[in-house]
Amino acid sequence: MNKFTCVQDIGPLDIALANAMDVKVNPYRDQDLGKNKTLLMIFFNSSLRTRLSTQKAAMNLGMNVIVLDVNQGAWKLETERGVIMDGDKPEHILEAIPVMASYCDIIGVRSFARFESKEADYNEVIINQFIQYSGKPVFSMEAATRHPLQSFADLITIEEYKRVARPKVVLTWAPHPMALPQAVPNSFAEWMNETDYEFVITHPEGYELAPQFSGKAKIEYDWRKAYEGADFIYAKNWSAYNDPNYGKILSKDRSWMVDSDKMKLTNDAFFMHCLPVRRNMIVSDEVIESKNSIVIPEAANRVVSAQTVIREMLKSL
Repeated sequence: MNKFTCVQDIGPLDIALANAMDVKVNPYRDQDLGKNKTLLMIFFNSSLRTRLSTQKAAMNLGMNVIVLDVNQGAWKLETERGVIMDGDKPEHILEAIPVMASYCDIIGVRSFARFESKEADYNEVIINQFIQYSGKPVFSMEAATRHPLQSFADLITIEEYKRVARPKVVLTWAPHPMALPQAVPNSFAEWMNETDYEFVITHPEGYELAPQFSGKAKIEYDWRKAYEGADFIYAKNWSAYNDPNYGKILSKDRSWMVDSDKMKLTNDAFFMHCLPVRRNMIVSDEVIESKNSIVIPEAANRVVSAQTVIREMLKSL
């Protein structure tokens, strides 16, 4: 595996899940794979779970790890071609990438949508430059349009907790005070659409995801109907995708918050969220602290998803 940015890069899901379960049972068995190899983790945006889980995964595989916070530990980087660099960015990413690549064997990149241009965001300019110019295997630690390590961990978690062969999984929009990217819901939808689960997306009108991500999911604007009989409720906020409202907040309707009354409509569903989560806006205290909240095991599986991906990349070196 030379790149990992989407579900298609992981190969058949049954094999990927089997590999993940193997990693979970034997986390330290493959340390020889990473011996004398270096992972460079590059952050254009803040992180808690991604940084810690990915670093832990690489260490489990015997790797050295370098972590670079571009915003605090490096020169400001220009990312556009043709720019006269007479401002506050003294280094161009096209020189920085091959330099960084010369210090490592595998690169992980985290970069969010900027909401300045939908075209630029959905063309994934930053991570694609690393893929094109580094000459090293590159994986996404979240990009403008997808968060595949999170979605892989979500899938692992659902497989571990599902009570029926074909669970009903509901992705629900929830209110948030800030405009957030579509990366997590896009990616979650993309991965769920590769399964045989019954998959439903519910949100207010105007919050439709890009069709290539919502895919075959059932779109339900009435959250009551969506919740009925659900086995998993995955809550997440996202901003509008469709023009002319791209990146904007269209609603802060608190009635969409996941609370105990909504969960009573489900089939005793498990509650999921990628974290961090704003309590009593996205989800009530009662729900996130309930026995059916699996946000902590879900977060723990971030080590498993990262280690599974990095292990496959090490095998390709």
